[in-house]
Amino acid sequence: MSRIDDLQAFVAIVEKSNLTGAAHHLGRSLQSVSRSLAAVELDVGVELIRRTTRRSSPTEAGLAYYQRLKAALEDIEEAKLEVSHRRVEPSGLLRVSGPTGFAALHLVPATAAFLKAHPRIEVEISTFDRHIDLIEENVDLAVQIGPLADSVSKARLLANLRRVFFAAPSYFAKYGRPRHPRDLAKHQCIVRTARVGSDVWPFTIDGKVRTMKVSGRFRANGAGVINEAATQGLGIAIAPLWHIRPLIDQGLVEVTLTRFAPPPIPAHATWSGTRVLPAKTRMFIDFLAQRFKGARF
Repeated sequence: MSRIDDLQAFVAIVEKSNLTGAAHHLGRSLQSVSRSLAAVELDVGVELIRRTTRRSSPTEAGLAYYQRLKAALEDIEEAKLEVSHRRVEPSGLLRVSGPTGFAALHLVPATAAFLKAHPRIEVEISTFDRHIDLIEENVDLAVQIGPLADSVSKARLLANLRRVFFAAPSYFAKYGRPRHPRDLAKHQCIVRTARVGSDVWPFTIDGKVRTMKVSGRFRANGAGVINEAATQGLGIAIAPLWHIRPLIDQGLVEVTLTRFAPPPIPAHATWSGTRVLPAKTRMFIDFLAQRFKGARF
């Protein structure tokens, strides 16, 4: 084993909290990982890992060493990837995850363009409408919309997704347009029942986020059903702009209260910090960031 292999084993032991988990993560034998740890401790001259029958935890010196070493190893891998990318066109399977609706409308078209530019890469997309454990689901990269979970170790902002209020032209023709959020008390609002508090809508008023309770005669638990209800003139709804852009382009709905729109929702590319980021993954993240930069979100 090389010196780098020994150091990677130490990092994995800290992150997995035991030698067996580290060995499984690295695809090495338990004896091999144990020898690597012994070599690292011999080299630095102090105990780095305190072992029990069930758990291995870093000593104070071990934790300090891990924090410095982790960043250094990532820099080394990044340098290696940059050099290898200049020599060889990346290839292989890239496993990507994203929310169902966003994947269909935006992630798939972006992937099609990416595959056209990189014929040696394959992409497999899995859709999850929840935050997932990338390692558990065997996913290289996930596009996540909304606040990041504490468990997310690596992320890059791809876009800020606007939320808008909208209704069908026929609704506005019959009931008029609200001029201020307080006017919604006189309007039919389409409420999504899938989440608690969905009848409390956010607005930006005088530079601050305010909320207001709304109501209406029609409610539903699915975003697609709500969008269709809005096109049928059943009321005013709220949705991410990316989700209803096709309806706007077709003239089926129009936005309203634009100057009171709530803060946008961030969309991030996330990946596991315990895995070396392959060149194909890095390229796809860069591609998405560039593509979504000019998108009409």
